[in-house]
Amino acid sequence: MPADASPHPRRLRPGQRVGTVTRGTTNTNRLRRVDRWIAAHPALLHAPDPFVVDLGYGASGVTTLELASRLAHVRPDVRVLGLEIEPERVKVAREQLAAVASGDAHFSASLDVDFAIGGFEVPVPGGRRPAVIRAFNVLRQYDEAEVDAAWSLMRSRLAPGGLLVEGTCDELGRVSSWVGLGASGPRTFTVSLRRSGLELPSIVAERLPKALIHRNVPGERIHGLLVDLDLAWRTHAAMAVYGPSQRWIATVATLRHEGWPIIGGPRRARLGELTLPWSAVAPLD
Repeated sequence: MPADASPHPRRLRPGQRVGTVTRGTTNTNRLRRVDRWIAAHPALLHAPDPFVVDLGYGASGVTTLELASRLAHVRPDVRVLGLEIEPERVKVAREQLAAVASGDAHFSASLDVDFAIGGFEVPVPGGRRPAVIRAFNVLRQYDEAEVDAAWSLMRSRLAPGGLLVEGTCDELGRVSSWVGLGASGPRTFTVSLRRSGLELPSIVAERLPKALIHRNVPGERIHGLLVDLDLAWRTHAAMAVYGPSQRWIATVATLRHEGWPIIGGPRRARLGELTLPWSAVAPLD
């Protein structure tokens, strides 16, 4: 991150872009897991203004368009703004949007979507504040010490009661994890996995958010979670005859019984999710 990438929000120069260009890797359906989690979140469902920012969408605007399409099912009045720090990527995304508007795409031409240049400062015309900011696969290239500044800057842009979702996933979107943050800081941590063909849930260790990826060592909370998750998954191997979803539901139930403060019930577990309070996995220092 550049030297001026983490100033206090009030001290940003007009037009200043905060952050660096990512690799831009993207894929159709790559972010479907986090999208459906956002679609069920009160920060979106109860937002007076369902304005959503997709920060750092990459070389193609397809995941932003998918986000808008999925959220429109629960909030038809949703508006989505895709932000990228690289101007050429914004140009490409706007060309894709033009194709959608002309009917030459499989997305609805009625989607309320736009694309613009921006980084962690989340520039929005008129000072409009987003109910949700999705920042996926954007902090992997940064140092762990730089995460708090990026989180703080993005959180400062949220509307009251807003949600920042920051995380990462593999190239096909089968292995995902993310942090849900509010105005005061991180609140939740979620793992979402494709259970079919899953050997061990700890495969998510490769795709933990930057704030946790280097903390998967003995003595840290996230390491304890992954150890217990693997053990429970192995314990319920016999449940595989009923399908991987039933095995995962049993795995999550075991963790709950062992004292892990699981948020949500079987309905979310059936989707391959596991959500806990941030305090259950937060770094120890």
